[in-house]
Amino acid sequence: MSVVVGLDVSLNSISICIVDEAGGPVWQGKSLSEPAALIGALEGYRERIRLIGIEACPLSEWLYAALAESGFSIVCIETRHAQRFLSSRPNKTDRSDARGIAEMMRIGHFRPVHVKSGASQRIRTVLNAREKLVRQIIKIEQTIRGLLKVYGLKIGAVHRCTYAARVEALLADMPNLRLGIDPLLEVRNVMRRQKVLLDRKLSAMARQDEVCRRLMTVSGVGPIVSLAFKATIDDPKRFKNGKAVAAHLGLTPRIYQSGELDRSGNISKCGDKLMRHALYEAANSHLRIAKKWSPLKSWGMKLLPRIGAKKTCVAIARKLAIIMHRMWVDEVDFRFSEPADRIAA
Repeated sequence: MSVVVGLDVSLNSISICIVDEAGGPVWQGKSLSEPAALIGALEGYRERIRLIGIEACPLSEWLYAALAESGFSIVCIETRHAQRFLSSRPNKTDRSDARGIAEMMRIGHFRPVHVKSGASQRIRTVLNAREKLVRQIIKIEQTIRGLLKVYGLKIGAVHRCTYAARVEALLADMPNLRLGIDPLLEVRNVMRRQKVLLDRKLSAMARQDEVCRRLMTVSGVGPIVSLAFKATIDDPKRFKNGKAVAAHLGLTPRIYQSGELDRSGNISKCGDKLMRHALYEAANSHLRIAKKWSPLKSWGMKLLPRIGAKKTCVAIARKLAIIMHRMWVDEVDFRFSEPADRIAA
């Protein structure tokens, strides 16, 4: 008789539950959170295992890849869906959760999620590191502004390239403040230099990738946005159409319908926050900065006086997600056009 396996993963150990098709427990135990130890624990049941279920978590991609490479049939299940199923159980323990995941595998009551390829995971790691770097730079800059403001030293609106020189000029006549400000400024400058080097490497990486080069034909879409889109989507064929991509990234409105009430609210924001923010920045650049005209920009300019700048950028970001997905699937570049007044002339 075939069996199914549920895995509840933690940092140091994995709770394992193996049940048969009738729901009877076959074996329950633990192993270290290492692929070799986990495979060793399951090796005795290899011929009988029909399916292994693992909940999405920071370690799941690593373990998933190792088990799949070893020949096991494994699925990674959606976290929120699993939590709601497991919340119906009276006791919350790792052993109980593993049993619950095994039951989900047995009855087929699970929602699988896509596990990204190794290349996409590595790109995503670099982009996340860059985002943290940018956030820390901004945080240090705001800290310096706040510390100097107490003494009436106002940095004002300065470009990031002249920020350090402006702080040095303000501290020229106040050497006592340098004891606290200089270390912060030095850390900020070092982080800025590292960010510049990282941006250059990401730019070179994007130029060498065929998909990213095609995506960058869209005005406002640069190396960061194109790499983030490729790493997030990973496989464009896993989406039925571009609208599914927009919904996956949380760019579609929430809908609440009950009886006579039917309300459409703000965007769901249920997808990838980094990708959603990148698309918003690209949409803002496409609408306000880009000089080339396109049907997308024309549509955005018509929306702008009606719904405002922020909502317009969100709408264009959603359209960008759809267009970029279609460009990837069809292997075509972005098409521009002439403004209507120029065509009429």
